[in-house]
Amino acid sequence: MTDVLVVDDEENLVELVRGYLEREGFRVWAAFDGPSAVESARAHRPAVIVLDLMLPGFDGLEVCRRLRQFSDAYVLMLTARTDEVDRVVGLEVGADDYLGKPFSPRELVARVKAMLRRPRADSSATAGLPAPRRFGDLAIDAARHEITLNDTPVALTAREFALLAVLAEHPGRVFTRSQLLEQAWGSGYYDEHLIDVHIANLRQKIEPDPGRPMYVETVRGVGYRFGARESATMI
Repeated sequence: MTDVLVVDDEENLVELVRGYLEREGFRVWAAFDGPSAVESARAHRPAVIVLDLMLPGFDGLEVCRRLRQFSDAYVLMLTARTDEVDRVVGLEVGADDYLGKPFSPRELVARVKAMLRRPRADSSATAGLPAPRRFGDLAIDAARHEITLNDTPVALTAREFALLAVLAEHPGRVFTRSQLLEQAWGSGYYDEHLIDVHIANLRQKIEPDPGRPMYVETVRGVGYRFGARESATMI
């Protein structure tokens, strides 16, 4: 049974969504504010989180930021606001999809099912990758799903790790955004804009100067490449 966490401060809405999801065979947990949403996600480890943007305690964006420190669950964000800025910020903190209020419960269930049919973010990232390698101060161990910088572990999300693993497997090769979607995440389902968001987050974690990246380079008009071509050594 697949677990889904529904987070909204409107209890009637939560119960409505719960009923539709349970009829489709999901086990549903509920939370009604930001802090309890994070606690419930830690306790139950749901595969999908249906998350309202406006919540008491702290909002859905902050919930998403905290979730991404320990969970790679799919996040479907509910919002009555349609500003592009809100959607972009949501994607930057780790939301996978948006559904505007008011919505059809049947559409919500369909979106949840569609997410679960997509490969998990790390499902293909490490298959067949080479032995651990070092690029200057950066070490990548795909088998153990570990990154270290100056021998200090770096916490990456599954999607960030997948992108880095694919790029580092072919130093110097330029990947388009669509190629990265397919090779890192196994699907072209996501918006290509997500690649830019996750690359920016990745640079913040591994680049000495994110504004002048030395590992993940931008090739204008094309995509990205791993730039540390000359210093790769097996470890």
